[in-house]
Amino acid sequence: MRVAIPDLISPSYFPLIAAVELGFLKADLELLYPVTKTYEELREGRLDFVGGAAHAALYAFKDWKGGRLLCALAQHMYWFLVVRSDLNAKKGDLGVVKGLRIGAAPGPVDGLKQLLKRSGIDPAKDVQIGPVPGVVEKTASFGLMAAKALEDGKLDGFWANGMGAEVAVRKGIGTVVLDARREASEEARGYTFPALVATEKTIRERPEVARSAIKAVIAAQDALKQNPERATEVGKKLFPPTEAGLIAELIGRDAPFYDAAISPKSVEAMNRFARDIGLLSKPVSYEDVVWKG
Repeated sequence: MRVAIPDLISPSYFPLIAAVELGFLKADLELLYPVTKTYEELREGRLDFVGGAAHAALYAFKDWKGGRLLCALAQHMYWFLVVRSDLNAKKGDLGVVKGLRIGAAPGPVDGLKQLLKRSGIDPAKDVQIGPVPGVVEKTASFGLMAAKALEDGKLDGFWANGMGAEVAVRKGIGTVVLDARREASEEARGYTFPALVATEKTIRERPEVARSAIKAVIAAQDALKQNPERATEVGKKLFPPTEAGLIAELIGRDAPFYDAAISPKSVEAMNRFARDIGLLSKPVSYEDVVWKG
């Protein structure tokens, strides 16, 4: 089996990474950036499963036709807004982004733009939001490249994963303005979440494989909750030394959000967000979004 994620050196999709690397799921793990491309490859049948932002599946599966969410890798929107440390930004002050250059990836950028709109900031006029310089490869680790661009003065801030945020803060080059999962409004936390996704074709033709993938994610979540240090074992295989040394701490922080259930409330919130940004054209039922196999 082929399993892909859009970001590797990160806690964002780590339960799926751990499911493969700890032996719960027998599959080849691939890094394919950005998430919109990852889902396109899933739609075309070149992948069996994707771990990615749940709402971003709509870029490939219009109105949820052809794709289904299998389970959550964790709960709530999971990115961080980081700006240059010399700006002395205050926690929660989204207005600090005005006039700045903020790096964000396709897919995740949707949540940032909506957050800013809800705060009275025009993401098209008040701030420059664009790609992180140099992130063009299909195997980019976005958060680390964003932190590097911030350090090099190519950006004033970024919207990225917990690893990128942690590296920026520890280097003294960045300040976390918002940790969306823990500090955003209930509405914003519901915009999206990391999910395991498959095609309807896979579910229809190989339901036992889909069930085994869900069980593998749950097993990995449980293993990481019981002992976050197991993340180091995985990190040493896949990450540079510095990030391998950080991952267990980040996973320990995220472990309380490791719940594979996808509730009707979370789907309703995500679909409302998707409709607000024009990514979903009509109401879609919970049963047409989540496979309950």
